[in-house]
Amino acid sequence: MILPITAYGHPTLKMMGEEITKDYPDLDKLIEDMFETMYAAEGVGLAAQQVNRAIRLFIIDTTPLKLENDEFTNKKQVFINARIHQEEGEEWGYEEGCLSIPGIHETVKRKPVVVMSYYDHDFGFHENVRFDGTLARVIQHEYDHTEGKLFIERIQNIRKVLLNGKLRDISLGKSEAEYRMLLPKKRIKR
Repeated sequence: MILPITAYGHPTLKMMGEEITKDYPDLDKLIEDMFETMYAAEGVGLAAQQVNRAIRLFIIDTTPLKLENDEFTNKKQVFINARIHQEEGEEWGYEEGCLSIPGIHETVKRKPVVVMSYYDHDFGFHENVRFDGTLARVIQHEYDHTEGKLFIERIQNIRKVLLNGKLRDISLGKSEAEYRMLLPKKRIKR
């Protein structure tokens, strides 16, 4: 089932994800729905916060990026309770976007290598796994979601100021998204 994607301004996007166990209710169905949602929106990653769940879960499938670099072939993965232990190398800029912030792409600087531990879909534990390059970047972007952070928090302040109007429009449902979005509840003035 394709789920609505949480839009910029929704409080769930700012929530730190809680760790889960293999007994989390309907976990297999949630993961299946997240992949279906990500593919329908033409993304390469999706975090639980983006489908209105504040848990430590994200998925990636970098297969569409194989046109840029063959290292991405068959990189469909599930990350549960992931923790980045180390980031290495000199930061490099790369244009990022986000399904929760449609139509906005900005250069974000990140380190090219991450070392992390996580559980996979079957709750197999992977310790101190190293990821490099664009794959590491996709993982860092989705990992940030589980920490309650958005990529726009990593851009230059002047760029953030210039984006305020577009961000407000996204939170009001005025965006270029070709998929269903879950908007923040409107505040009632008293």
